[in-house]
Amino acid sequence: MFEFINQELTELRKAGLYRELRLIDLKSHKIFCSNDYLGLSKHPKVKERAIAAIKEFGFGAGASRLISGNTPLHEELEHKIAKFKKREAALVFPTGYMANLGAITSLVNENDTVIIDRLNHASIIDACRLSRAKLQVYPHKDLATLEKILQRSEKFKKRLIVTDAVFSMDGDISPVKEIVALGKKYNAMTMVDYAHATGVVEIEGEPDIAMGTLSKALGSIGGFIAGSQGLIDYLRNKARSFIYTTALPPAACAASIAALEIIESELQLKKRLWKNIRTLSLWERGDGSRQRVRVAESSIIPIMIGSAERTMNISKKLFDNGFFISGIRPPTVPEGESRLRITITADQSKEDIECLASLLQELIPAAARLT
Repeated sequence: MFEFINQELTELRKAGLYRELRLIDLKSHKIFCSNDYLGLSKHPKVKERAIAAIKEFGFGAGASRLISGNTPLHEELEHKIAKFKKREAALVFPTGYMANLGAITSLVNENDTVIIDRLNHASIIDACRLSRAKLQVYPHKDLATLEKILQRSEKFKKRLIVTDAVFSMDGDISPVKEIVALGKKYNAMTMVDYAHATGVVEIEGEPDIAMGTLSKALGSIGGFIAGSQGLIDYLRNKARSFIYTTALPPAACAASIAALEIIESELQLKKRLWKNIRTLSLWERGDGSRQRVRVAESSIIPIMIGSAERTMNISKKLFDNGFFISGIRPPTVPEGESRLRITITADQSKEDIECLASLLQELIPAAARLT
């Protein structure tokens, strides 16, 4: 009955696409693939606040927030997020994936269309498909094509444009301001996923719906939607991934509140992060000259390799030398575009970054680095 499972697993192994879990060992490996951009998951204030919340509330919330899982910490976090994002209100979900799922499937249906960037995150794509709205995709950051789609989509009852703010595999930034302007011009709703931008990158533009996550630069877990009070009231009543799931643990809310306070008060963390990003953005060559990998727009610096097998071989060699950097392969990225996805964080040392750069020089030809 389940013969197809073994067959497909065999095919994945042959293609170099079989996925396995690697155990994190902070004592023996330097982590250069974490989304904990500001190092806040290990910040003393974050840990202290989470421990205090466990002592007061226990760990699990016990039920969905509409049953008995709502605590003062959930509401304090939502007020904090709304203020941080300069919006009227916010709604917290157990994960960022569930935030995208809940918002998109609530806002559009089979009578509508949703228009997305080709490189949007999988959670956005899955949510669009589940919404049953007509899915239309424009080439990466191609505003001219986006406008053409809007021009020929007037027959739909509602139109929703969705884009990542920082694209998770390429690290480049979406033209949010221009997308918002097109949304207003053609009376379309705009939604931006700030998962990899929150706390790290400031991006111009005010979309109707701001989605974000608490699990990256904030070092906690959870997702959120921020917007008008009416939008949040609507999602609280319509978003199935909010209504029918157990609430975030109160300790996770406490950790996120502390993280937001740290981001607002300890400005040196962001400065240290960008100093580290600039350090890896330039390669030191054997002749003493410097060679730029790319102009880094965010904490995500992809090193394009091409072949999935070669990407994983280089990832393994880096791991054997004490650096944990994940190889990214299809279907996460297109065929022939496998890469090392390096992420820079505020708590990485200059010495470790320079050591990594030296290793990358040995393992990857300059032509590949500059792709």
